[in-house]
Amino acid sequence: MKNYLLLFTAIVLFVSCSKEAGEGGTSTIKGVVMVKEYNGDYTILRDIYPAQDIDVYIIYGNDEVHGDRFQTGYDGKYEFNYLRNGKYTVYALSDSAGNILTNEKVPVFKEVEVTGKNQVIEVDTIYILD
Repeated sequence: MKNYLLLFTAIVLFVSCSKEAGEGGTSTIKGVVMVKEYNGDYTILRDIYPAQDIDVYIIYGNDEVHGDRFQTGYDGKYEFNYLRNGKYTVYALSDSAGNILTNEKVPVFKEVEVTGKNQVIEVDTIYILD
């Protein structure tokens, strides 16, 4: 009976110690947000430039809401530090070419996975409309 109790305790401790995606690790996810500026009816691309002071959000694992936010610098760069192994979704909000009259914002998602310690993962560029 003691062996079963010891085995049960070990399993409970092992399961409760497994950490999900989120803060508390040693890895970094970083990237850049760029603005695509079009004419009024989105038929002609006028310019592409770094998105300054844009909020970038990160979702940890399968969470339904973002876990953190970072505001881009003058160069459009963002960085989320101290992440554990797991899946993450990074996103920024963009104007929507299909909703010119409503000014509705739509998320532009990028998915990434941290698979080891001390990783620095570069996310594909996030392009938003202006």
